[in-house]
Amino acid sequence: MPIPLVRCLSLLLLLLSMGLPGAAAAAPPAREPGTLLYQVELVPSGDAALDAALRTLSQLVALRVKAPTSGFGLLGRAAGDTRRLPVALRSEGYYGGTARIEIEGLELADPALPARLEAAERSPSPVTVKIVPTPGPQYRIAQLDLVPVNPADQPALEQAAATPFGLAPGDPARAAAVLAAEATLRRRLLATGHPFAAITGREVVVDFDHQSMAILWRIAAGPAAVFAAPQVGGTETVGTAFLERRASGLAGQPFSPERLEQARRDLMSLGAFANVRAEPGAALDAEGRLPVRFVVTDRPRHAVGVNLAYETNYGPSIRVFWEDRNVFGNAERLRLEAEISRLLVNGGINQATYRIGGNFRDPDPLGGRLGPEWRTVSSAYAVRELLKAYDRQAITLLPLLERRFSERFSMTAGPLIDFGLTGAPGSVQSTWQTYEIIGLQVGGKLDTTDSLLDPGRGYRLLGSLMPAYSLRDATPFAPLKVTGTTYWDVLGEKRGILALRGSLGALPGNELDNVPRHMRFYAGGGGSVRGYGYQTIGPRDAQGQISGGASLLEASAEWRQRLWGDFGMVAFLDSGAVGSRAMPGGGDWRAGAGLGVRYYTSIGPVRADFAIPLISQTGQQGYGLYVGVGQAF
Repeated sequence: MPIPLVRCLSLLLLLLSMGLPGAAAAAPPAREPGTLLYQVELVPSGDAALDAALRTLSQLVALRVKAPTSGFGLLGRAAGDTRRLPVALRSEGYYGGTARIEIEGLELADPALPARLEAAERSPSPVTVKIVPTPGPQYRIAQLDLVPVNPADQPALEQAAATPFGLAPGDPARAAAVLAAEATLRRRLLATGHPFAAITGREVVVDFDHQSMAILWRIAAGPAAVFAAPQVGGTETVGTAFLERRASGLAGQPFSPERLEQARRDLMSLGAFANVRAEPGAALDAEGRLPVRFVVTDRPRHAVGVNLAYETNYGPSIRVFWEDRNVFGNAERLRLEAEISRLLVNGGINQATYRIGGNFRDPDPLGGRLGPEWRTVSSAYAVRELLKAYDRQAITLLPLLERRFSERFSMTAGPLIDFGLTGAPGSVQSTWQTYEIIGLQVGGKLDTTDSLLDPGRGYRLLGSLMPAYSLRDATPFAPLKVTGTTYWDVLGEKRGILALRGSLGALPGNELDNVPRHMRFYAGGGGSVRGYGYQTIGPRDAQGQISGGASLLEASAEWRQRLWGDFGMVAFLDSGAVGSRAMPGGGDWRAGAGLGVRYYTSIGPVRADFAIPLISQTGQQGYGLYVGVGQAF
């Protein structure tokens, strides 16, 4: 999606105010009289996790730069660390370990140390502080016992512990592992329908002779429960009966945090609310069900906006919209918009492209009789397109019925009406041909990724089939397109991600000349093969103009690397071919490669990609620059 011009300028000013990476750091403040400089050396213990824990808990390390101190203050910090550092040792399982602190090679109890530090306050040289850990052997888990508070909890407890839960005899006796195992056990009990599951006690016995630890957990599973019929409150505009009907699918299902969160997100997806909060009851009702209340906060009913964007080849574009988020009281959404673009092509506004119309979303078709998993999405637009591949002027109608089978999988289907005029690019409008197309559009979407704008793992699969019939030519055709993307978090924590994309398209059913140009396949541009102009890859007619194809193959690979802070870079390779026959694989292949930068924000990454074509073609520029919000795919 293009970035509004105002946002681009704001982002530029933000980046300039932050300074460029590698710029000289500001000089540290002058040292105050009576203070000293010191540097801390942590002698490696041989265990990186222990070293990190020692460094985290040490006030000598944490306050070295941000809180200058005197010799007396340094002694105080060191004395405090002698109490803190054993905590770090025990947290990593070194219950017999010690850590000593040396200042200028002297022990803290050395009577000569105060005088040495007093002299150091008058010296420009930093004082040397050394933390010397002696961890000794790492203690191991010898025994784990899970004891139910009530005998009736035993079956649930056995089910929760039936598979490894992150801790077992022989493992290091690390505090983080113990806490993580507790959290896993409770999470499993919650997931199996016990809303009040809790770890009520933990007894830890450390055996110094055998260098081991025994842990006994007392666990209360509590009663298993199903959800009661949810209640919804907090709204002043959206019908409560509709909202409770929307959330009614939760009633009677076994309790689980995932089901509760899914129901909360479903209400949030209506678009009428700024926030939705789930409040499970503190006790079961008389029928043994768990009461649930969703508290919603209304968004403003109406919204208006303007987006400005800029394309290198065609100049600025302007899009304005008006939206009603609750048309009839059941979160129906009406959006009216108008867009005009390509304002700097030859001929000025007479050669501009425009689109005007809107869409209407009804989350409760037929008064809810179809069920909460159904909704309708209808759109109507008048369009005028003057592109490199074709010219077109048309009216389109597309009412779709959407069925959500799960949170990740949905399908749509509905009739298509597309009436208008189309012709070769740059041709006189009097030579354009009339077309009248009716058809059926069927689509599906499967999305297992972890983020809409910045996925790091999972995959997406999008497909569409449009059986259509040209009334003018009495010819059928059926464009089919499938796109799949997958993501691997190779380095963990989204520091290095390998992203792959592939698309396949076919246009069976009739000769290519009988299919209107705007329904043929093209490649090239920011969402396709970067480095080439939009829709510039594909077969050409006798005049050398792009005419579109009957098949499509595309493949892309992208490595996304975090660098520092909120900045990252990508390296990518795109390729694609458009053939004149319906069987994919024909046509001349084109490939583009390039680099990009990313600035990660709370809503998603801002991207800028620079690409060059690897295979030249007629009329091709030497590079492409693409800016947007979210990853390229």
